[in-house]
Amino acid sequence: MVAVGMLLSDVPTEVPPAQQFDDVRRIVDAAQRHGLTHIAIGQHFLYGELRWLQPVPLLARLAADCDPQTRLVTQIMIAPLYHPVVLAEELATLDVVTEGRLVFGAGLGYRPEEFDYLGIPFKERAPRMDETIELVRRLWTEDEVTHHGRFFTLEGVRPHLKPVQQPHPPIWIGAQSVAGARRAGRLGDAFPITPEATPEEIEERLAVVREGFAARGKPFGPQPLRRNVLVADSREEAVVEYARVSKGKYLSYAQKGMKFAGSAADLDADFVASVVQHAVLGTDQEVIAQLTELCTRFPVDPLLLRPQWPSMSAEETIAAIERLGREVVPAIRALPTPEPEPVPVGTA
Repeated sequence: MVAVGMLLSDVPTEVPPAQQFDDVRRIVDAAQRHGLTHIAIGQHFLYGELRWLQPVPLLARLAADCDPQTRLVTQIMIAPLYHPVVLAEELATLDVVTEGRLVFGAGLGYRPEEFDYLGIPFKERAPRMDETIELVRRLWTEDEVTHHGRFFTLEGVRPHLKPVQQPHPPIWIGAQSVAGARRAGRLGDAFPITPEATPEEIEERLAVVREGFAARGKPFGPQPLRRNVLVADSREEAVVEYARVSKGKYLSYAQKGMKFAGSAADLDADFVASVVQHAVLGTDQEVIAQLTELCTRFPVDPLLLRPQWPSMSAEETIAAIERLGREVVPAIRALPTPEPEPVPVGTA
């Protein structure tokens, strides 16, 4: 069975934080009632006109509302902005609080201003990420850690807090680039494929991850796949509705420097040509066909859907989840889980 989950969205700052939290709880309840077993949330700091509730405290609270089989995913936390000791202990605590249901998704970040706010050079984010992930893993798995790195030094420290999951929670290394896929192959347990990646890009990036796993003697198993999705009574209606609910967010991405979004001028001129081709849109059967093709062509598990955008109310989001839950989610959950691939002989 291929697991299906959802990505929660940021919301406009006009929405009071208390209402945002109440809406999230209602959305998560609807998601679980309709077969979604992964709840994922991203992260930003000082994000302007949009707001994220920070993932560690939010997921800790949501754990009390979630079913035992529901996984709680940071997708993604900006790892280079943290000291690895802080990150390791915060996440180990979260794994304890969620009773071993945490998935730690980490990424580089793409907004230079966030690094400026926290006094960390943006140009150092890649080597900081590598060193941070290495140290977090060691702090989770070793009884004593000595580390002399470029950014961090620890001398004979004895971690007092370790995760419930052994040897540690799954580490997903998120990225859009081939270089990011290479990092996932070296350091991660999985590479969550971005919603904008074409089938050709997915093929290329998974090959890089597979190669990195093989070099570590690590079996290559199913990988998380993200997709933006909207179901309607016709494809034409789905395209129009997707443009209505998502265009503002894509413009925000472009203005904040996310490369995949393209330029704000291009988005304004022809949103459909610029963006909609990445999304999975159409009737129930059209969406099922597109997602099934991806989940059978590639080793996918879980499939993470985005049914929510900042422009949508909680009621609209719940309605979108209910629509997905009628036919799309059951069809994907009925697909067999891909088997892990054996490690090639002589690569470990």
